[in-house]
Amino acid sequence: MYECRIAGTGRYVPEKVLTNTDLEKIVETSDEWIIKRTGIRERRIAAEDQSTSDLALEAARVALDRAGLAAEDLDAIILATLTPDTYCPAGACYVQNLLGATNACAFDLSAACTGFVYGITVGSSLVRTGVHKNVLVLGAETLSRFIDYTDRNTCILFGDGAGAAVLSRAEEGGDSRLLDHYLRSDGGGTDLIIMPGGGARRPSSHDTVDGKLHFLSMQGNDVFKFATKSMQTLIETAIERNGLSVDDLDLVVPHQVNSRIIDTVLRKVDIPEEKIYLNLQRYGNTSAASVPMALHEAVEEGRVQAGSLVLLVAFGAGLTWGYNLVRW
Repeated sequence: MYECRIAGTGRYVPEKVLTNTDLEKIVETSDEWIIKRTGIRERRIAAEDQSTSDLALEAARVALDRAGLAAEDLDAIILATLTPDTYCPAGACYVQNLLGATNACAFDLSAACTGFVYGITVGSSLVRTGVHKNVLVLGAETLSRFIDYTDRNTCILFGDGAGAAVLSRAEEGGDSRLLDHYLRSDGGGTDLIIMPGGGARRPSSHDTVDGKLHFLSMQGNDVFKFATKSMQTLIETAIERNGLSVDDLDLVVPHQVNSRIIDTVLRKVDIPEEKIYLNLQRYGNTSAASVPMALHEAVEEGRVQAGSLVLLVAFGAGLTWGYNLVRW
């Protein structure tokens, strides 16, 4: 068995900004109402000629540059997304072609907002078992294509973007490595966050389109309770499983979902605010792209340095939740 580390991270967001003030002109809402309930001030929206693979491509290029690798060095590409370019073929195949990663296998992973954390777990397993040396894990979404902008409960929340991480074998004797992974799911909550139309259960038809079944819908109160409980559980589990205290954690990078959820958890687990990285005010909820985008910004800002102990936590539709514990 080999050890695995994160060798480089990347991030990309589209140029177009959709502010709360912009949304006031589209749906019955207000900047004050959105900020008070979510903490979000603006989000990014993909251009008409951009798709999920285009966003992922740009994040991938940054991550490869930070890792000092070429596209040809990649053995695998894992794209975590719930908004792929097409359901067949996999979105990762588009990224592979655009990137020129001719030596890599490519596949998608679907775990909604927990997708990147799941992807890191799968990718690190490939590296640790010796199957591959360098694995690119992406979280990318164009959620704006699947949002009903007449529904103020969902349209205020989501944005587009992409994040990336290159996983490579860790040097022998080095401290930098992925320390622990924890994944869970509860299929009993599949109706809480769902895009019901377009799959085998409800194939595309005039009825599904007229019924707006191809848009993302969610049961807000139940999702709030699930997100709060799962985030608290993830942090407490990571600390207990690894013999840590809150003081040992240098930074927690949570799924950027809602400031009220995160504030509630901070109070319950007694984590100082300065140990949490937040950028949801600028991007909203970008699902699988959320954690890698925030991680990359934290690295670039110097919040993550050599030796830092970083906890990545995510939760989302499925229901799914999980964490990665990383020594940088």
